Amino acid sequence: MLSGLFQSTTIPVLQEVVGFSQARHAVLAGNIANMDTPGYQVRDLSVEDFQGRLRAAIEERYVGQVANLPASGQVGNLPHDADPQKTRIAEVAKNTKSILHHDKSNVGMEYQVSEMVKNQMQHNLALAVMNQQFRLLQTAIAGRL
Repeated sequence: MLSGLFQSTTIPVLQEVVGFSQARHAVLAGNIANMDTPGYQVRDLSVEDFQGRLRAAIEERYVGQVANLPASGQVGNLPHDADPQKTRIAEVAKNTKSILHHDKSNVGMEYQVSEMVKNQMQHNLALAVMNQQFRLLQTAIAGRL
């Protein structure tokens, strides 16, 4: 019963986001720790791949719920089409992430720190939303007793 209750919320999705952001934080911290290591190559977890797989899992989950939708029937704002102009700009940004230094390392302190901050914000947001989901469940359970 409780597993079904949790599965009907966004808690499983948020749990995946928190786990990914924790793992990525460790990788980014390792990049900063090895910044002065000659020849060190930056490592990172692909945010785009994770988001794509998570989006596919969410859409799969919604496919089973489509039969239960009202006649107006929108599931949510899941983006399917990307603006070609934005895609080209993102491609340019991808190519300038880090500069290769004279010792063949590609660790840029500013980029790594900004990625850590963005990752931390994503982690904190997921935890805040998850906390709110737990409060809603607690209220629903307390109201039934």
